[in-house]
This record gives sequence, C-alpha cells and structure tokens, in this order.
Amino acid sequence: MNKCAGVLLFVLLYAAGNTLALGGKEENSAKPQKVEVSGRVRMVGNSPMTSLVISGEDREWYIEQGETKKLMDFQQQLVTVKAQEYYYDRVFANGAPAGRQYYLKNIVIVKPKR
Repeated sequence: MNKCAGVLLFVLLYAAGNTLALGGKEENSAKPQKVEVSGRVRMVGNSPMTSLVISGEDREWYIEQGETKKLMDFQQQLVTVKAQEYYYDRVFANGAPAGRQYYLKNIVIVKPKR
C-alpha cells in the first residue's frame, strides 16, 4: 500500500509542477534593444517578492535584480536612463496570452529629475 501511495504522490507532484510552470513567462527570442526611457521609479509587489519598476507614460519596465541598487535611492522620483530592453510574453496556466512584461538591464542613469 505504501508503494502505491508513493507512486501516486510522485505523479500528483509531477503534474502539479508542470501545471504551475505553464503560468510562468515565455522568453523573447529577440536580442535586447538599446533604449532611453523616462518615468517614475516605484517598488511593486508584496514582501518578500518585490520588484523595482520605472513607470513611463505608456509602459512599465521591470528592473533586473542585479540592477536595482542603481535605482533604489531614486524611488518615487522621475529619472531618465539608458539601458537594454527585453521582454517576456506571459501566459496563463491554460496557455492563453497574459500580456508582455518589459525588463531593463545594463542601466546607465542619464539624469534624475529631482
């Protein structure tokens, strides 16, 4: 009986893991583009899963984890940065598209607008 329960548990955990993975992000195949963006630096999310973003007029850019130190002191301020932009196409667990999420890396601060 214990062997059957172990096999059943393994199958259920395997299926659950694969289902959760579908709700993740699909990587963009294009290379990062160099961009200059302006917007307000904000912290979003709930602890411990917070992210730093730059909110522009028509888009939000998430900051890569390794780059957050550069912008942490500019929260709630307007900045202009030059960076490399890339994106992930998000999908729901059922495979339906959930929109595109943009990211910035290799950030250089052009000017903080204080």
